[in-house]
Amino acid sequence: MIQHVVSYLATALVFLAIDYVWLSQVATRFYFDRIGHLLMDKPNMGAAAAFYLIYVVGIVIFAVGPALKTGNISTAVLFGALFGFFTYATYDVTNYATLRDWPFIVVIVDISWGTILSAVSAGLGYLLTRLAMSLLVSA
Repeated sequence: MIQHVVSYLATALVFLAIDYVWLSQVATRFYFDRIGHLLMDKPNMGAAAAFYLIYVVGIVIFAVGPALKTGNISTAVLFGALFGFFTYATYDVTNYATLRDWPFIVVIVDISWGTILSAVSAGLGYLLTRLAMSLLVSA
């Protein structure tokens, strides 16, 4: 049970830190310039928190957990990438299909970002979990 908690916290830390930098420093203008007319003045922080809480569970279940069983980081990275690709693709392709002004370039960039972010988060979440568990065992 402790391994599940550690893997969730480690993965969440990585995911939140990287996504924060992406959203606040790197891609702000990209999204605002293309879908700013669709954005709220202030984001719904409760909904954002729910997304992060739920999404990290998915990374842990579908990528970090299997990697901890195999002892192979490539499992975490591959399954994390696939999880990110399919989840972000579901969101973006659905928006492209149903929203009048959802640009195709946002679909491509966002799916790419979700794939990379989830792969890196799963890989680092796996490594941090292994490190934390080895420290706990040796303590």
